[in-house]
Amino acid sequence: MGSIGVSDSKPVGSYSPSGIDVLIVGTGLAGLTAAIECVRKGHNVQVLERNETINTAGDMYFMGLSATRFFKHWPAMSKEYDAISLHNAWIETFKHDGERMIPPAKVSDRLKAQGLDPSTPPGTFQMRPLVYKMFVRQVEKLGIKIGYNKRVVDYIEDGEAGKALAITDEGERFEADVIIAADGVGSKSQKLVGGQVRAMSSGRAMWRAAFPRTLLDSNPEVREFFKLVGENGDEPIIRTWLGPGTYAMTLSRPDTMIWIMNHDVTGSEEENWNNTIEVDEVLRNMDKGVGPKPWAPMFKELIKLTPPKTIINFELFWRNPQPSWSSPRGRVIQIGDAAHSFLPASSNGATQAIEDAVSIASCLQLGGKENIPQSVRAHVRFRFTRVSCAQKLGFSNAELLQDTDWSKVKLDPRRAQPKLPSWVWSHDPEQYVYDNYDKAIQNMNQGIVFQEDTSIPPNYPPGYRYESWSIDQIMNDVRNGRPVDLGPGNWD
Repeated sequence: MGSIGVSDSKPVGSYSPSGIDVLIVGTGLAGLTAAIECVRKGHNVQVLERNETINTAGDMYFMGLSATRFFKHWPAMSKEYDAISLHNAWIETFKHDGERMIPPAKVSDRLKAQGLDPSTPPGTFQMRPLVYKMFVRQVEKLGIKIGYNKRVVDYIEDGEAGKALAITDEGERFEADVIIAADGVGSKSQKLVGGQVRAMSSGRAMWRAAFPRTLLDSNPEVREFFKLVGENGDEPIIRTWLGPGTYAMTLSRPDTMIWIMNHDVTGSEEENWNNTIEVDEVLRNMDKGVGPKPWAPMFKELIKLTPPKTIINFELFWRNPQPSWSSPRGRVIQIGDAAHSFLPASSNGATQAIEDAVSIASCLQLGGKENIPQSVRAHVRFRFTRVSCAQKLGFSNAELLQDTDWSKVKLDPRRAQPKLPSWVWSHDPEQYVYDNYDKAIQNMNQGIVFQEDTSIPPNYPPGYRYESWSIDQIMNDVRNGRPVDLGPGNWD
């Protein structure tokens, strides 16, 4: 088949119909991306969603450059994404008690200081509601059929017939040539692909809130402190707050104020984006476990302005990398959080979910309807080591943020921010599939396991060789005051 270039825009209609019926379960970023990319690659798409609508609420998260390269095929999305991105953002760093450690600087200047090209940043912080609505509009434009209130409770594959089934809690049966399980942590597909991965409590959770900036008007001091910056006072700024065993971030945008804070569990947290608490609970608990110096009074005043039913208390669970993402006959494939969950500090969860979707759509298109199982297995081979490394990097970044050594930060400000290495953001998941699909199939047919496959260029840290790892090993490092052992290779 050979290498096929995808440097040019190839919009909908560029690929011949594949005849592959794809059923996608879930409408997170992984599911929505899979839906539009599968349509673009010529597949027939249907989507199921457990709720009565697509949830477009939320606050901010990081979108890596590797996840947005495919926008070149979607001109309207590319234009809208450019419009909602924080091109002129600034960043400032404080200790949790309010002492400023690194003065405001443009993100582009911080990138330059790290030796990166400021015109090609590793990614951008985005507003979840704006990004999700952009994706939803594209799904609607394409006329993709979405079945709402369809809670999938079981997945079955029929290898002889070459089909897979998704069964809902009301007994409805949805059949397809391949099912993409993008239904998040706890997906019922786990039983079919390799058993449930045990969730381990981290003992930590995140408070997260987003609300209109106009609410700051009732407290002029808070409004002034969390003001926008720049020559005209209209440019957004991210303020990071790093303390003993904790960290927080605020984002001031022209229309929205956002704050998030990592904290010890309090008893009311859940792994649920609809689980809200009130201001008084945060104020009662935020100073616990941070040592002799309490949180900055100004941060507390900001929290007091947060409207009711706005603060999400999201519990953080740790899960070991799971051994398998696909069913035995290759008719069900997990992507996104269903396959691999990430800590918020990783700056990688949304990025890797979108990469998954771009990759599986491309593999299915190259393999065709007669070779779906091999395409699914090639996709896993392309993705597993990369995602495992990204997960481990997330733990390292969380340790960095929660246990900042300020004596070192004064010498090197890069120590006060998460690693965003080039092997993550410089990747192009679509081009990678086109460049390496044939070789991957050849190697699989020869019985070469992925750990020993050195003929395909790495999309993970150069020099790294996959080794299985567990959360217990990482926690042992943390408990003993050692840096997280990332393993060999160039992780920077």
